[in-house]
Amino acid sequence: MLKKKKKLSRKEIKEDKLISLYYKSYQYVTDNSRRLMMYGVGVVVLIVLIIFYVNHRAQQNKAAGYQLSQVMNLYDGGAYLEAIEGQAGTNVLGLKKIVEQYGSTENGETAKIYLANSYNYLGKSDDALKYYEDYDGSINMYKAAALAGAAGCYADKNNYAKAAELYKKAAHVSKDDVQNPNYLLHAGINYLASGDTNKAKTMFDQIKKDYATSSVGREVRRYLVQVQQ
Repeated sequence: MLKKKKKLSRKEIKEDKLISLYYKSYQYVTDNSRRLMMYGVGVVVLIVLIIFYVNHRAQQNKAAGYQLSQVMNLYDGGAYLEAIEGQAGTNVLGLKKIVEQYGSTENGETAKIYLANSYNYLGKSDDALKYYEDYDGSINMYKAAALAGAAGCYADKNNYAKAAELYKKAAHVSKDDVQNPNYLLHAGINYLASGDTNKAKTMFDQIKKDYATSSVGREVRRYLVQVQQ
């Protein structure tokens, strides 16, 4: 006579599933040990490469910062051609060389702004525009400066509508930028030059509202007279 099969308890069922899972996992690891080992090695290599890359970037940025500090005396002294090309007979790299070697670092990106400014001061607006538009750093002050610099280049080409839009964009990069009223004023002036009186008035009104006590706030009054006539 067959005995009645014993009904397993929940605990026994759970234990049985765990044992089954253990043996399946063990079997998978045994069958795929070589592949798993390769994956593990790959992960380790990837981590090492990431650490190396981050350290290398930090070192490059530090080197760019040092080179930039060396050339700033030339820039601040108005020796823009030397600032661009470097000073003969010295170890001072020019801004152009700094950008070429370290352009992808934060300090290298900053060098682009000073390089573009230098070209601008020398009347080479096409070269200046190239580096203003190439700026890709993360510092808001320089983001706005790059936009405003490019705007000035477009204004020199009589593309006033484009210049106005870029000045307006520069004024909205950061609320803390002390140049914002100037950017808004130039946006309004270029809108006015392009024939868009309504947009020009919007810029001037914003200056009157937000920067009334500034020197730009006092200057804007004469432009408001023009758009209200």
